[in-house]
Amino acid sequence: MRVLVVASPLTGHVLPLVPLALALRDAGAEVVVATAGDGVAVCPPQLSPTDVAPGLRLGPLFGRIMLRHPLLARRELAGRGGTTAVGLLFGALGARTAAGTVALADRWRPDLVVHEPLAPAGVEAAARLDVPAVLVEGNLFDAGRLRDAALAVYAPARGLTAPPPPVETVTTAPPSLVGPREGRPVRFLPWAPDRPFDERYARPGIRPRVLVSRSTVSSPGRDRLMADVAAAAAGTGLDVVLVRPERWVTRRRLPPQVTTTDWLPFPRVLPAAAGVVHHGGAGTLLTALAAGTPQLVVRGAGDRRTNADLVAARGAGIAVDPGGVTAAVLERLVGDPGLAGAAREVAAEMAAMPAPAEVVPRLLDLAGAGR
Repeated sequence: MRVLVVASPLTGHVLPLVPLALALRDAGAEVVVATAGDGVAVCPPQLSPTDVAPGLRLGPLFGRIMLRHPLLARRELAGRGGTTAVGLLFGALGARTAAGTVALADRWRPDLVVHEPLAPAGVEAAARLDVPAVLVEGNLFDAGRLRDAALAVYAPARGLTAPPPPVETVTTAPPSLVGPREGRPVRFLPWAPDRPFDERYARPGIRPRVLVSRSTVSSPGRDRLMADVAAAAAGTGLDVVLVRPERWVTRRRLPPQVTTTDWLPFPRVLPAAAGVVHHGGAGTLLTALAAGTPQLVVRGAGDRRTNADLVAARGAGIAVDPGGVTAAVLERLVGDPGLAGAAREVAAEMAAMPAPAEVVPRLLDLAGAGR
């Protein structure tokens, strides 16, 4: 059985697919991941990551689109662009990856295509070969809505008429955050490569430890999140750790309770942390939820505002606007028993969902039926 996994060329779009792809491989399927750019770099080599758009540069592409839609760009930067902006961006990006994805599918002849919502080339590849497609949710937005938004731009550009619906949708978002979702629930399993790291961060420290993460996606201007957290940490009794800080942040003198470190595998270190501060990306957010770690989320562009507000509404974290990180907020993050209790509840909810290996037989049955 051959399975083609299709993901947009960004770290946060590839990593959520890795546990399911590995489970398919462990069940005996041959698996190839079609992506590009950063997606190739972060994908495990045993999944045969294939660059379907060599030399692709996302920044200029997204920049040109947003320059043509200045009002929408403003709303998107504020996290209020809905699915219109994401459809424009990822529909166009999908069209750039389409030729390579379709050529790979034609050459390799998969029995099943698994894709994330913002990888519409996966829809075309499955339709072209008349094989089943499985849609895998990778964030807190409804996967079907995101798929439709991207296809609204992608399909006309590619001459794709009446794209067939997926035969199955896999949903990972905890229902207590997003409400009931259509599709087959599966546990979100955070994944990180097996690389050396400072293992003291996998153990609780003497003082409450707060990890601070920044986005894997570049944004216009300086991201002040880490600098703001460092300034707010001064005078607190916390051990604040900036993970992969930008150079301009470390050039300044940091308070004594603030340290820096290189890359960390968040699935291994978050359970030992008292809290995490981050930008609102779905990967970091879901990894923190799975670990039962309270989180402070700074609202931002794209889905980050929605993600922050959903976590805050559930009580498993705090949402603030940029510039809203204070010493009092940091101390509440690690000291509020309500936040810790809600975070543990969501972790238990996620742990009770079926593991990827448990849904693989169903997916392989679908592939077999499509033969």
